[in-house]
Amino acid sequence: MHSDTVKTRFAPSPTGHIHLGNARTALFNLLLAHHHDGVFLLRMEDTDLERSREEFIHSIQVDLRWLGLNWQEGEGEGGANGPYRQSRRSAIYQEYYVRLEQAGLVYPCFCTPQELAVSRKARLNAGQPPRYSGKCARLSPDEREKRLEQGINPTLRFRVPKGRTVEFDDLVRGLQCFKTDDIGDFIIRRADGTPAFFFTNAVDDALMKVSHVVRGEDHLTNTPRQLLLLEALNLPQPQYAHISMITGSDSSPLSKRHGSLSVASLREAGFLSGAIINFLGRMGHYYGHDEFLELQQLAEQFDVGRLSRAPAAYDDARLLYWQREAVSHADSAELWSWAGADVHAIVPESEAETFVNAVRDNVQMPEDVLNWAQIIYQDGLELNHEEIAIVQGADGDFFRHALGALVLHGTDFKALASEVKQRSAVKGKALFMPLRVALTGQQHGPEMGRILPLIGIERARQRFEKWVSTD
Repeated sequence: MHSDTVKTRFAPSPTGHIHLGNARTALFNLLLAHHHDGVFLLRMEDTDLERSREEFIHSIQVDLRWLGLNWQEGEGEGGANGPYRQSRRSAIYQEYYVRLEQAGLVYPCFCTPQELAVSRKARLNAGQPPRYSGKCARLSPDEREKRLEQGINPTLRFRVPKGRTVEFDDLVRGLQCFKTDDIGDFIIRRADGTPAFFFTNAVDDALMKVSHVVRGEDHLTNTPRQLLLLEALNLPQPQYAHISMITGSDSSPLSKRHGSLSVASLREAGFLSGAIINFLGRMGHYYGHDEFLELQQLAEQFDVGRLSRAPAAYDDARLLYWQREAVSHADSAELWSWAGADVHAIVPESEAETFVNAVRDNVQMPEDVLNWAQIIYQDGLELNHEEIAIVQGADGDFFRHALGALVLHGTDFKALASEVKQRSAVKGKALFMPLRVALTGQQHGPEMGRILPLIGIERARQRFEKWVSTD
């Protein structure tokens, strides 16, 4: 692959929000393009006029940019091969319909959906491929004219050549062979005049100079049809890579029950973009390690030859692992923004960077950050029975010694703990656990040396005083 020939694309139908499967397809196309210093293109396949909406065109772009999947050509960016919405390319498609008509490679089909369903069922019952019978291909000009006079709007079918084998080298699955006799003549324009996916998708890839198409294996059987179309139109053919589907942990098709979530919903839930791209980057592609990688690093180490044929299983635990990694690797400004308005209302802005760096190893979602903000900065810690038992189990003078140590050493936790150890003659867990629980209400959490300065002397004094023995 020569670097200046690599152009990939993401071509969603704007009939809904991007889900994980869509996002992974976009990611792999971008990684392949960037690996070869190529171009990543965004095209909107909005021929479904009833379901396509402007709001989805907008949300797709928002989600891609949030993930860092920025495109260099296409919708919203422009380029020399537009328009980049299929709904605005009707004149282009008409030109290629005419070419096929003039070459005698298409014909009108007057079969109703009901007739086609009956024919399909009959062929299946007879053990034959459920392809179109070719009934309308045999109509005479007079018969076609008669049907048109009856007001029947025909579809337009492509004549698939007989007795051939379509072969192509799939970059994931190797050599693929399809017999044209099993395919049957297929529709390239619907009865309402709108173009079919097979046609627009193939023509646009060729005219937009797309060199490589990474898409789901559910499109594998579409490829021979599209190659036949491109051959008939004398248009260039891209290289195809059909990636495995994402399944649930039980090997069933991915659903909302086990992770078929929109990118927008994951963002709203508090996931970081770095978590999602590292998670998706390993679903069906082998990197050989679990190191957190920035997008450009993912691209540098991307190899189309490492794309797997096996289904990629969605795993909540893996997504949460990458979320923790993303939090760990995020810069403090990103974490502060991610923490959200409720945290900003509690934590003094002057302490924002210190705070997020103190808690980052102990938080996974924004609500965890909020919990620690409340623990550190607000009054009224709530302890459960186990935690109450820990502080009440300390020596009667333990917290008097802690108050004295606080006066001497302020918020230097290491010095404070050493002073309490010397005064009370306790050490280890018996020393540190009562101090931690009294100060935070928690048995586990961020390093005390980092959060005691944020708690401050006054709040620390109040929290110790609560547990001073009155015996």
